[in-house]
Formats: sequence, structure tokens, C-alpha cells
Amino acid sequence: MPSLWLAPILSALVGYVLGSIPFGLLLTRFSGAGDLRQIGSGNIGATNVLRTGRKGLAALTLLLDLAKGAGAVAIGGMIDPAHGTVVGGVMAFIGHCYPIWLRFAGGKGVATMMGVVLALHWPSGLLFAAVWIGALLILRWSSVGGMAAAISAPIGALVAGHPMLAQAFAGMAAIVLWRHRANIRRLLAGTEPKVGKKG
Repeated sequence: MPSLWLAPILSALVGYVLGSIPFGLLLTRFSGAGDLRQIGSGNIGATNVLRTGRKGLAALTLLLDLAKGAGAVAIGGMIDPAHGTVVGGVMAFIGHCYPIWLRFAGGKGVATMMGVVLALHWPSGLLFAAVWIGALLILRWSSVGGMAAAISAPIGALVAGHPMLAQAFAGMAAIVLWRHRANIRRLLAGTEPKVGKKG
């Protein structure tokens, strides 16, 4: 077991490295679909993978991005039982959004955040999933679904009586909103494309 000072640092490092694995970019490249950064929005997440026309790859990207968030929580907890779950999970989320390997130009973090939230507090994770899917089905804007889901997580944790988790979730939600700032501008301008439509 690492020493008290080393454990949280190791949890953070492992979480960041795991979170920074660009599964969407790797899957599209290895499958011959091209460089994901040159397709659609240029984002490395599942929504942009879907724009390649490979629905299976998009689904796999979503699952892997979710899994790396949950995995970082589990590994962080093994390294540092006191704080490693939260530290590892949050750092995996940050790694996904700002991976050093891609010059800190990563994804928007929604799927990875969902994996973290599910692993840390499954009721908030289920709320996250319900809001994300519900908003997406009703409004057909992937960005709105992702942002709404992110905002729902800290609310769910707070209502459930977990203020510390709510703070961590709120921090991640703020980053999700920041990463969606271009989408927000397009939504206000009425030019944000809907899922299944070109734009």
C-alpha cells in the first residue's frame, strides 16, 4: 500500500492516464474510418464517431469511455481507500477532456462522467442516464442531453445527502458545460444540428 502522501498522487496519475486513452480516435483509426479529428466536429467522443456512419464503433466508444471512468474509480479505491475513488474518477474525467497525448484537446466528457458517477453513486448515475437518454430522444440534440445529464448528477447526489460527491459532480458538470460552449452558441443561434441530421 503506498504511503499516505503518495497514495492520492498515484490515484490521480493512474486515473488521468486511464481517462486520457482516446478510444474513439483509436477505434476509428484502426477500423479504417480515418482520423476522427478530421471528421464532423473533430471531437473524439462517441457522437462524432457516429458521424462516420459506424454505429457499432460509436456504441463501443461510448461503452469504453464510460468504462474508463468507472475503472478509474475502482482502481483509485484500491490504491487509496480513503480518497482514491473520487480522485481517480475525477482525474479520469479530466484526462478524457484534456489528454496530454492530444495536446489537451480531448472529448467533452459526458460518457466518462457518467461512468464516474455510476461508480461513485449509482442512483445519481441512473438519474444521469435517464436525463441524457430522455433529453436526447425528446429534443434530438446530443449536446443538450449531455449537458442536462451532467447538471442532474450533482443535484441527485445533493438530494440523496452526499454533499461532498455533489461538489465533485458539480465541478465535472462545469467542465462539461465549458466544453460545450460552442454548442451553446449554436443553440442560441439556432444552428445546432440534431442527431440524425446533417449540419
